[in-house]
Amino acid sequence: MIYLRLFRFLLPLAITTIVLEFGTQMLNAGMARMPHTTETLAGFGVALGIILFLTSPLGQSRELGLVMGDGRAARKQVRRFVIYTGVILTATLALLALTPLGHWIIEDFHGIDGNLAQTVRTAMLWLAPYPLIRGLSLYHAGLLIRHRRTTLVSYAMIASMGCSILTIFLALPLAWVAAQPIRLPILGVYASILVELGIILWGFHSVMRGTKAVTVSDQIAPTYGQIIRFFWPLALILMTQEFSRPLINLYVSRQSSGPEALAVLAVVYILGRIPYGWLNDIRNLASAFREETNSLHYIRRFATGCTLVSLAMMFVCFWTPLRGWILGDLVGLSPVLVEMSRVPLYIYTAYTVAVAIRAYYQGIALAERRTPVLAPSAPARLAAIWLSLLVLPFFGITGAIMGITALFNGFAIEAVTVWWGVRGYRYFVALKQQPTVASH
Repeated sequence: MIYLRLFRFLLPLAITTIVLEFGTQMLNAGMARMPHTTETLAGFGVALGIILFLTSPLGQSRELGLVMGDGRAARKQVRRFVIYTGVILTATLALLALTPLGHWIIEDFHGIDGNLAQTVRTAMLWLAPYPLIRGLSLYHAGLLIRHRRTTLVSYAMIASMGCSILTIFLALPLAWVAAQPIRLPILGVYASILVELGIILWGFHSVMRGTKAVTVSDQIAPTYGQIIRFFWPLALILMTQEFSRPLINLYVSRQSSGPEALAVLAVVYILGRIPYGWLNDIRNLASAFREETNSLHYIRRFATGCTLVSLAMMFVCFWTPLRGWILGDLVGLSPVLVEMSRVPLYIYTAYTVAVAIRAYYQGIALAERRTPVLAPSAPARLAAIWLSLLVLPFFGITGAIMGITALFNGFAIEAVTVWWGVRGYRYFVALKQQPTVASH
């Protein structure tokens, strides 16, 4: 039954997403136990923000493998594209860490002192290869997903998180780590990404050994122009998404309750994603099951069921007394911050519907290789967030509530724009042509 196959395909990816949302907090837990805690946390946070922003174009490498890995020649061509892009981004990070070019971004833009800036530069320099390693890992993960081996991807990511946590706690008592605490998260990150890449490469080669037959598609490779036309809208979308939260934080920080609101947002951003973040993987279904008869009909119904499951998770976690236990006992927020988090978490419930709609239609665009129609969704999302941040204070909506509402408006507009580009415009044109056809 196709619903069972869809479930078995999505379940490992969903579990992995949820586990990773929890697991990423262990880096902070480790740094909190080191000397110079504040400087280490702040320095690594600034460095990681820059690294993730520069890595974001390659964050869609998985989709390249999923959609464009048609044969041996195509796989090699796309792999070269990922490597070239990763090398450029790695060199950019190294330049920012070693040259005066980074002074404007690190010291001037962020307004930090020399000691903290040196911590940032150290992290950026040592983690400069991160975009290349991450891009290769995601690309080969996409190839595995193309062959419906999502369990291998899940094993790799969970094992990488386990190795990262183990590395952190093994390194905590080491004197040379204590002498420069920023080394701790660097070790944790490398343990994670290298183990993930190793397992995924092993899984990829194991799968490929079972597909020896040479087909016509093995001899056809896309040009770099074709790869870029498919890739750039996805890269633009992810870069915009990475920029959304810093934009919100910038406006929220300028308000009277800025520090408390930022603290709430830092918790809510992560906590709110847990019940819905896995819905983003719905976009992989259309490409992975494109050869199934009437697959979109079944995927649409399956996605609706996933949405209901996510909504149920939202209500249990955020609309019941469990919310107080999670925020107060598990996360450790003060009663004031627990109360400030209540309404933002209520609002997060609506994200589920927007994310599910967006993921479903993004999946159709990926399967049909019409990614340029997704490009307008990125500026539409950013514009909606920015306008919301300007307008909401006039209605008395400020602080964390303003930030989460603005972000939801961005999600909603993005979902509508994706629907319009993939299906809505064609539907509208078809409706306009009906009277003309009837008159003939």
